[in-house]
Amino acid sequence: MIKRTRGAALFAGSAMALALMPAAAFAQQGATPQPPAATPPAGEADAAQPVEEGAEAIVVTGFRASLQSAVAEKRTQNLIVESVTAEDIGRLPDNSIGEAIARLPGLTAQRLNGRANVVSIRGFGPDFSQTLLNGREQTSLGDNRAVEFDQYPGELVNQVVVYKSPSAELVGQGLVGTIDIRTIRPLDYGRRVLAIGGRGSYTDLGRLNAGSEEFGYRASATFVDQFADDTIGISLAASYVDEPYQVQEFNAWGYADVGGNAVIGGNKSFVQSTNLKRLGLAGTVQWEPTPGLTLTVDGFYSDFDDDQLRRGIELPLGFGGGFGVAFNPAGATVENGVITAGQFTNVRGVVRNDVFQRQAELVAGGFNAKWDGADGWKAYFDFGYSRTDRNELNLESYAGTGYNGDDTGIGAAATIGFRTGERGTVFSPSLNYSDPSLVLLTDPLGWGGDSVQAGYYNNRIIDDELMQYRVHVEREIDSFISAVKFGMNYTNRDKSLTPNEAFVRLPGGARTARVPSELLLAPTNLAYLGLGPIVSYDPRQLIDAGALVLQFRDGTGGGDQDVLAKQFSVREDLMTLYLQADIEQRLGGGVLTGNIGVQAVSTDQESTGFAFTPTGPQVITRGASYWDVLPSLNLSMRFDSDLVLRFAASRQIMRPRLDDMRIALGYGINNNPAESPTGQAPFISGGGGNPFLRPYRANAVDFNIEKYFGNAGVLALQLFYKDIKSFIFGGRFVFDYAGLPLPPGPAPVTTIGNLDAPVNTGGGDLYGAELAATLPFDTISSLLSGFGITGGVSYTETSVTDASGNETRIPGYSKWVANGTLFYEAFGLNARASVRHRSSFLGDFTGFGGSPTRRVARGETIVDAQIGYEFPQGTALQGLNIYVQGQNLTNEPFVSIAGEGLTRQVLDYQTFGRRFLAGFTYRF
Repeated sequence: MIKRTRGAALFAGSAMALALMPAAAFAQQGATPQPPAATPPAGEADAAQPVEEGAEAIVVTGFRASLQSAVAEKRTQNLIVESVTAEDIGRLPDNSIGEAIARLPGLTAQRLNGRANVVSIRGFGPDFSQTLLNGREQTSLGDNRAVEFDQYPGELVNQVVVYKSPSAELVGQGLVGTIDIRTIRPLDYGRRVLAIGGRGSYTDLGRLNAGSEEFGYRASATFVDQFADDTIGISLAASYVDEPYQVQEFNAWGYADVGGNAVIGGNKSFVQSTNLKRLGLAGTVQWEPTPGLTLTVDGFYSDFDDDQLRRGIELPLGFGGGFGVAFNPAGATVENGVITAGQFTNVRGVVRNDVFQRQAELVAGGFNAKWDGADGWKAYFDFGYSRTDRNELNLESYAGTGYNGDDTGIGAAATIGFRTGERGTVFSPSLNYSDPSLVLLTDPLGWGGDSVQAGYYNNRIIDDELMQYRVHVEREIDSFISAVKFGMNYTNRDKSLTPNEAFVRLPGGARTARVPSELLLAPTNLAYLGLGPIVSYDPRQLIDAGALVLQFRDGTGGGDQDVLAKQFSVREDLMTLYLQADIEQRLGGGVLTGNIGVQAVSTDQESTGFAFTPTGPQVITRGASYWDVLPSLNLSMRFDSDLVLRFAASRQIMRPRLDDMRIALGYGINNNPAESPTGQAPFISGGGGNPFLRPYRANAVDFNIEKYFGNAGVLALQLFYKDIKSFIFGGRFVFDYAGLPLPPGPAPVTTIGNLDAPVNTGGGDLYGAELAATLPFDTISSLLSGFGITGGVSYTETSVTDASGNETRIPGYSKWVANGTLFYEAFGLNARASVRHRSSFLGDFTGFGGSPTRRVARGETIVDAQIGYEFPQGTALQGLNIYVQGQNLTNEPFVSIAGEGLTRQVLDYQTFGRRFLAGFTYRF
């Protein structure tokens, strides 16, 4: 059906339940900014120093080694960072990178079908952070900039660094943070390794839909080696996933008002079975033709196929008066303003058999030439490329007891009792929706008007391409200013969305039709909703067999303007110039390090789309050009007592959502002078996107106190404040319609009018604190050797005003975020229990026609655990590591509600079940 495109304790610690790849944090060459490691405080042990003769060498491996690398990264960086580092080649405790970094201090994730696919930093959603791959900006699977992390297999990643404060040389930074995903550099790794891994998975919800599975698997392999006297290095990695995900979902249309009490307005609930297939490939070749010169070519490829079967029943209830539905409040039960039990009569439901299929290919890579001269001069050139091609098909199919487009009430109607609570609504219908002689292909509620609409076909085609060029030069200096760096970066990005939509009809103009018996599947059980089994089939098979036909919408007619309104293309050209001075100076009992610098970013942006005048749609292009100047300061005072104080101040930006920048205008004549920006009428008013948007902008200050315990432990308090100067909300602003066709009617006094669209507003404040710790318990007592804890808790407050001057909620914002891991690792045995929590937030959901919508999501707490064993050296099975895992062990649901405090007015209640996994890695 889809055309393929190219190419108890919340603070139990922070779950880096990551066992991705190699055992240490490796410096990345080229594109990723790498502040030099600071001079270690006097007396600090260096793990790289030779062991004294006669002393016993202690080698730390596994999860503890990854924690030590993360602690070292945090300690030596001049920026405020968090990081997660691979434990060992080929190990994988998480489905994707998203689940691993969601457990870092101050970070969390929103789940999609049970997977952590987008990450929030300091309680803020993905629209406010940037993601890099090896220091280069990336295209995305979604309509906007936010990278969906389930695209990146964990086996292919070496390290992830999260920058919470920027520096001038950090190109592509976000408003609340920058996430840099790094793959292995074989010359830095320095040894040969071949590793293979595999695992099986099981979800305890079982097979919810015919055609779905309950068992899955994944396999991976990694090879790293060096040749020609260690002047050539190669790393190759592959990962393949074929795993099912099951979801039981309740969804409400909303809540109607009946006599001052809220009652469920309608039901659109599904059981959903997803089969995720993902092939990931990564490779790097490094060549050092002469000392000081390193050439690196790296590439990443991901082929992502997410196939979902969604089956359920849509019921018009409290909002169903126009469909003849009746409700008798006399026999209802009311609790706290919500009708929690009652009965609807004359209900004609829509049996839904839907398909949601996402196919995407991501190609990324680049070339880097780095020179490290013996005279203190350093330089590199870097080229990066990223492309995502995505088809996202949402195919709906409708069936019911009869066609009701002419309001004749054809077909049997049901009497449906209901009970509403904090888990949604459970029903008791009078009809058997699994009877194929009763449930027919048709338009049960007359959604097609005069035409029988037996479904809807919506294929959203995304093309996203990005190219990045960078030149960097630096000079080391033996003084208080230890180095001076300057460079230039140019980024070009083109992203487009093309909707391909069609009505699903019955052939020959029929109003109803039986589902062909040979295409009927086993009924889908909706017992968790009280609705029992329903008629089930795959609508793709019915279309292929001719039982359903597609009537495509070309988007050029007046009735199809809603299709064209979704179409957009956005182009961005960014030129970034930066100058930075690094600082390193011994001061009394410590060392002062840091940097001071400035970025100057020139932006040229434009969008092409349709303007909808009464005379018809016309293609237009609009855009803007502007500069942003971004100074930054990072200072770290590293005392000999293992205490580090950090201060950071900077100007930060995050570019607008790409779909907010689309140009798609509908407008006409308004004769009300009270609404005119000039006070005169008639004038022009309209709505659409805003290609003139400026970025989110803020002035930020951070202060950290970090106490280190040897090489393995740290306790850190982080305080932060952002003075938000510019935010983006939907609103009304003055717009000049000059150059656009004038709408018919009275001639406007001026081309100056109003436009309802996303707009830059005044900002507000964001401030908070984070407490993070990594503590091996053997620093307390040798009796606790092997035990430890890592994690953090974050509290954030915001006050941001919208276009009307009202304080409002920021998408993705959670006031509280906490995560942690309690672990044990000794004698080959490794075990850990992880928890992550976030308080309520404004989450992104998929709305009508695939468009995004936002709802208040309840807080959630996710619990995972893992236990494994690594066979020791000298045994027949050395190099083999086996493990079992449990994910979402408390079966935590994902819930949205109609508003704060409206706990019984549930809009979404998604249950993902528990997942159990067993696997191995083997290193040769």
